[in-house]
Amino acid sequence: TSAPWGAGPGASSVGAAAAAGHGARGRRRVRVTGVVQGVGFRPFVWRLAGGLGLDGWVRNDAAGVDIEVAGAHEQVEAFCRRLRSEAPPLSRVERVEWVELDVEREPAAAAGVTSLPGLPAGRGFQILESAAGAAATTAVSPDVAVCDDCLAELLDPGDRRYRYPFINCTQCGPRFTITRQLPYDRPQTSMAPFALCAACQREYTSPADRRFHAEPNACAACGPRLRMADAAGAPLAVADPIAEVVARLGAGQIVAIKGLGGFHLACDARNANAVAALRGRKLREAKPLAIMTAHEEALAPLCEIDAAERDLLRSPERPIVLLRKRPGADDALAGVAPGMAWLGAMLPSTPIQHLLFHEEAGRPRLPGRRDPWAGQARSFALVMTSANPGGEPLVIDDAEAIERLAGIADAYLLHDRAILLRCDDSVTRVEAAPGAPAATVFIRRARGYSPRGIPLPRGGPSVLAVGASLKNTVCLTRGAEAFLSPHVGDLDNAATCVALEEAAGHLERILERQPAIVAHDLHPDFFSTRFAQALAAARGVPAIAVQHHHAHIAALCAEHLVTGPVLGLALDGVGLGDDGGAWGGELLAVDEAGCRRLGHLRPLPLPGGDRAAREPWRMAAAALFLLGRGDEIAVRFGGERAARGLAQVLERGVNCPPTSSAGRLFDAAAALLGLRPVALFEGQAAMELEGLAVAHGPIAPLEHGVIAGGAAGRVLDALPLLAHLAREPDPGRGAARFHATLAAALVEWAAAAAQAEGLGTVALG
Repeated sequence: TSAPWGAGPGASSVGAAAAAGHGARGRRRVRVTGVVQGVGFRPFVWRLAGGLGLDGWVRNDAAGVDIEVAGAHEQVEAFCRRLRSEAPPLSRVERVEWVELDVEREPAAAAGVTSLPGLPAGRGFQILESAAGAAATTAVSPDVAVCDDCLAELLDPGDRRYRYPFINCTQCGPRFTITRQLPYDRPQTSMAPFALCAACQREYTSPADRRFHAEPNACAACGPRLRMADAAGAPLAVADPIAEVVARLGAGQIVAIKGLGGFHLACDARNANAVAALRGRKLREAKPLAIMTAHEEALAPLCEIDAAERDLLRSPERPIVLLRKRPGADDALAGVAPGMAWLGAMLPSTPIQHLLFHEEAGRPRLPGRRDPWAGQARSFALVMTSANPGGEPLVIDDAEAIERLAGIADAYLLHDRAILLRCDDSVTRVEAAPGAPAATVFIRRARGYSPRGIPLPRGGPSVLAVGASLKNTVCLTRGAEAFLSPHVGDLDNAATCVALEEAAGHLERILERQPAIVAHDLHPDFFSTRFAQALAAARGVPAIAVQHHHAHIAALCAEHLVTGPVLGLALDGVGLGDDGGAWGGELLAVDEAGCRRLGHLRPLPLPGGDRAAREPWRMAAAALFLLGRGDEIAVRFGGERAARGLAQVLERGVNCPPTSSAGRLFDAAAALLGLRPVALFEGQAAMELEGLAVAHGPIAPLEHGVIAGGAAGRVLDALPLLAHLAREPDPGRGAARFHATLAAALVEWAAAAAQAEGLGTVALG
């Protein structure tokens, strides 16, 4: 007999009750779902079953891991319980379900389950080939950093994989970026062209080995290999590519290094000339760069690092972590992150990266240590920035790299394992409210995290959401989970638009879902909007426009599994509003039925339209005009050619649409303090304003806040605060005062609106 699927591991059934006697045998068909492929789950099941003396089999299929197990009832119960509690560290078990099967005879298909031939007592436990055909409900694991065991082998001169730059096992290495489709088996990955040698094949087929069915498994005899090319892409005959790269970096050169999800451009972070050359060639004049060191000990003189930040740096995801700079950091790393309060830093995640630091250190003998770099870390630091010229997508193909990075890279470190999907480095920051545990906040969610599913409050039809125009990311839902693509980028060039289409198609393939709905931004001119509408028309499904700031707050509620009504405070650059205006500092009442605008920041004119977002002095001029001080514009900003006549332009209101944008408010504050009249990259003025405020330290807000009347008290008027900044002689003090006063005003503003609306939850987006 069989019973309905249980919710496990505490599920019960008629079959279970009948088999519960002492010495009785049990038999179950078990389904495990979640991130359970490519993470060593089947060998874990094999070892667990063997240790409990159970018979049966395990296999992958499109839904997850499928198991049949038989043996003493108590041991079968323990097996199902321990599937969750002892699962491999890279797995994420979401559900363990089972049906009871008759111990004596083969079951008929029941509850949608087709049984394979059962294994009678004494046959042992086997790992079967993967099944195909069903709709996928599992997920591919993200790419993760080299594990301790592989790192120990990598640096052990006695190991057969000593200094092999593609070492991996079931607990580490590439997954997402080498997978074409499910199930996650070697033929479906970019490792398919590499036939395993006899030694690697034994590991791959031995359930007791930690490389059992590690799909990227390889060694120097059978796997991918490194090669070097010069600036023109011509092959370089070098004895050791790693040694060659380190020598070139030491000589001040810029090397393009092929990694997991794309190329990095690397140079010596302590060589100011090399950093300046990289900036000049990449046309990245001021945007901060990230650095990599072998160990967090090398970062200690440069940054403050607490326990939570150290753990995040060393996590399997290995993101870039924004760390607060120490005094003198900018002198040691001239040109890396000028004017910023934070330094983006990461530790090596791939074997190639570890080998670069190992080579620079003189190949020290570090075998068998779980933390081999402890006490060994030198001051050597590398700039590691994405190899994408001019804001285009990350380079992933060898030929593409040589073409698109021409004139930037002095040499190329290449290899012959294809990258199937772009995946940039993730960027994070650790934040902790008083009395609360530290939390990871994402600035950019990509490598190490994509495409890990994000739980949703409930399931529904599959939705493809294609994002807005800046910092684009694609999302596809499946059941009660949302799967985000890696960061795509700004949709202001053709290559990034193509990358958006590729990201959407890849999500559909690996999740085996086509959307029933396509969601897009309200703005009709975004490429993402046109793409969504065309895709929806071709598929015959609805395309739904969502107001930009409604989307911000709704996404936040989904992330935190909040389904009730909230007061949303959306502080943003600019998004098209329901009234056709340029919104960006909004109080919203949001529930599952929709969104209602309750209030906003007092609008400022945008002199020159979108140009004002790139030239903060224009926002300062708009504030001076509203304060009745338009005659100061030409004096304060005499270096700007358009300043002389801007007061008249504002007077006439020509090409000066109003905006409630919080981002433009920060621009106005920065320019009034003389900080950044023209921005070289998006957000630069606000980031430098933050840097000044952090350097100054805490300060009291202005008395009485900056709230002024408006529509039932729902308009937050920051003009008095800007007036204060216009006469502040100390930029650092002004920056600190601006942040403190605005924060206090936002608290008062949002709390008053929440009380008036009867809303008990505030969502800060």
